[in-house]
Amino acid sequence: MSLKTILVLASVALASQAAFAQSTSGTMVVVPAFGEVTHANDEALAHFMIEEQDKDKAAAASRVNQKMKQGTEIIRKEDPQAKLKTYGYYTYPVHSEVRPLPNGTMPKPSIVGWRVGQYLEVKTNNLTGLPKTTAAAQKVLGLNGLNYGLSAETTKKLDDQRIAVTYRNLNERIASIAKAMGRQPGEAVLDTVDFEGSGNYAGAPQQMEMASMRSAKMADSGQVAEPSFEPGETTLQMRLVGKVKFK
Repeated sequence: MSLKTILVLASVALASQAAFAQSTSGTMVVVPAFGEVTHANDEALAHFMIEEQDKDKAAAASRVNQKMKQGTEIIRKEDPQAKLKTYGYYTYPVHSEVRPLPNGTMPKPSIVGWRVGQYLEVKTNNLTGLPKTTAAAQKVLGLNGLNYGLSAETTKKLDDQRIAVTYRNLNERIASIAKAMGRQPGEAVLDTVDFEGSGNYAGAPQQMEMASMRSAKMADSGQVAEPSFEPGETTLQMRLVGKVKFK
């Protein structure tokens, strides 16, 4: 290949590069970014319940009231810093079973008793002492659900980290896109950063959901062995969209 031919090919290549770089001038690029942080759960939300059944509605209600009072006192003694909230007090009639009569009609059931119950929510950061507290409460109340999550204080601290991680990912992706376009990262001007543009709000603090409640007969019991609990961890995610314009 002659020197003249080589020079011609080199000139064409340089011209192509220049044309390519010129074609991306003023280009607006939408860049999605992602970030996440993980932290051990530091808060628990436990749900206890008590239910009694009796032919006498007042007797059933009285036992529920007494046992709920005993249960809350036990929990307060075991975990003074826990936040307690009673809710969901209910009273339902218990009807007799009926069978179709020979003529096919159904007789009207009669009330043969009453079911009375109440729920108790316990929020605590004392995860180490939770098994002992639960076992003590189970002498009177039944454990109906247990969920772990992050406290508001921890979530706020992690939010700062989550934003920093996501923004760093944005810068990394901008650099990769600039390289792919044959441009320098310094030629990219960040026009807009939208922390809600993706419509994905998975990064919001996770809320503890209460387990479905099933009614059951609760009776006084003796000592209860401590249950085994594993708090686990929570991952907070964030997505953002950045608009970048190349000079």
